[in-house]
Amino acid sequence: MVTIESRVVVAKEQLSSELNGETIILNLKSGVYFGLNPVGASIWNLIQSPKTVNEIRDAILVKYPVEPEKCESDLLALLQELHTEELIEVRDETAE
Repeated sequence: MVTIESRVVVAKEQLSSELNGETIILNLKSGVYFGLNPVGASIWNLIQSPKTVNEIRDAILVKYPVEPEKCESDLLALLQELHTEELIEVRDETAE
């Protein structure tokens, strides 16, 4: 499960490409494509190297006009979905 303390990074077994401000991701294990809107594409670009969910949230709040609570809940939902689709790796920082 993805939490605000989690550290996330893109998974190795995927390919991604930007197209008109959006990002298309191919899971190489399942062969399934996944699309991200421009905000999701910004998040995807941020997690090319490991970042905490807090760091990602703070970067999104600087870039987009969104309420902090809405940003955090939407971010957690997206990252959980990406994790379920095996497109990101998640580590719980409190377990280290």
